[in-house]
Amino acid sequence: MQLHEPLDSISLWALFGITFVLILLAVETGFRVGRWRQRRAEHERETPVGAIVAAILGLLAFLLAFTFGMAASRFETRRELVLDEANAIGTAYLRAALVPEPQRTEIRTLLRDYVDIRLVGVEPGMVATALARSEELQGRLWAQAVTVAEKNPTPITSLFIQSLNEVIDLHAKRVTLGLRNRIPMMIWAALYFTAFLAMLGVGYHEGLTSKTRSLASLVLVVTFSGVLWLLADLDRPQEGLIKVSQQAMIDLRKSMTPAER
Repeated sequence: MQLHEPLDSISLWALFGITFVLILLAVETGFRVGRWRQRRAEHERETPVGAIVAAILGLLAFLLAFTFGMAASRFETRRELVLDEANAIGTAYLRAALVPEPQRTEIRTLLRDYVDIRLVGVEPGMVATALARSEELQGRLWAQAVTVAEKNPTPITSLFIQSLNEVIDLHAKRVTLGLRNRIPMMIWAALYFTAFLAMLGVGYHEGLTSKTRSLASLVLVVTFSGVLWLLADLDRPQEGLIKVSQQAMIDLRKSMTPAER
């Protein structure tokens, strides 16, 4: 089950360091080329160069806004799916009270285990294990639902099966939309390529207009590296500082009785 993008093999802090070095290298290279060009082509003016650099920076800003919008949309989707799944499991748990014994107790126990494993799944490195366990529990829950439907084919049973089916559907939706829908690698490549060219242009323009490097260039390098790091953090559901709150699932688990487990 593929849940990772190629960049996921690089930790967020390592990605920040690599981005910082690449952008700093671009600025430094551009500055040296600009100084070399200024000594050999004094007729070259900084005004048209500045306009070109501004155009590239504008394109970079557009790409950043587009990518941030994509990552933010996926983050919002993951947050909504947590609430939707918690509501669906809660509904199935309540409707299971209308199912006759012994299936009632078994189904409710399985649903409590299901919530527990969903909470474990958000921990780093536990997603694959949690997904496998979730699918196993779904199979056991569905087997219990089939038994109930065979023994008690009533409208109440149909309502329970409908709610259980929604739980299973939301699991698939949460995996697909929450974990697999990520920023494509081609967009990352275009973003880094444009950022490199833009910083190269900034350094080149600085080399044409100044004999010494400005500390503002270092600030620019750190800022762009931080923005790209933040974008990567937003795109990674299992890593980083920006994570979807699981409070809806936690509250649901507390509401399930018996509480001792």
